[in-house]
Amino acid sequence: MAAGDDLLWDADDRSARWVPRLRRIGVTAAFLGVAGLLLWTDGHAGWALRAGALHLLGEAAHWVWDRRRLVEARVVGGGPGRPAGLRLRRVGGRTTEHDADRVLRVLVVHDNVHDLARLRLRLRGGRPLFGRPARPPALTPWRRACPKAHVGARAARWGMPGIPD
Repeated sequence: MAAGDDLLWDADDRSARWVPRLRRIGVTAAFLGVAGLLLWTDGHAGWALRAGALHLLGEAAHWVWDRRRLVEARVVGGGPGRPAGLRLRRVGGRTTEHDADRVLRVLVVHDNVHDLARLRLRLRGGRPLFGRPARPPALTPWRRACPKAHVGARAARWGMPGIPD
């Protein structure tokens, strides 16, 4: 078991990306306002209202999904007589600690196009957790920290674009 405060996963972008999200929502709200004015003046802008509302719903769903993504995973504890655990931090700022024995599966999906990796973490009794893109980590610290978990890596389903050799 790894002891100390070892970093297992560190996302490249830890921010909640509020500025682009608010900009998109503002543009959509303005679009909805113009479409509403056109409808009020007996224009044919019903499609625009539906498209704008659909975009706002999609943006809200993406925000909820993105808040749950992991930006950091650390090994904590592991003192004498105490097993080590994992401290997981999410985009929304929530930090949770879990026993290393609760980890069932760690999968690192490597994208060779952008040379980034994505983490998929499965805990016992919970939903799967997804990590934001980061540099591909070594798997040995994961295997040491979570000895009962199935730790693996695979390439992404898509490959390098271009003409094959």
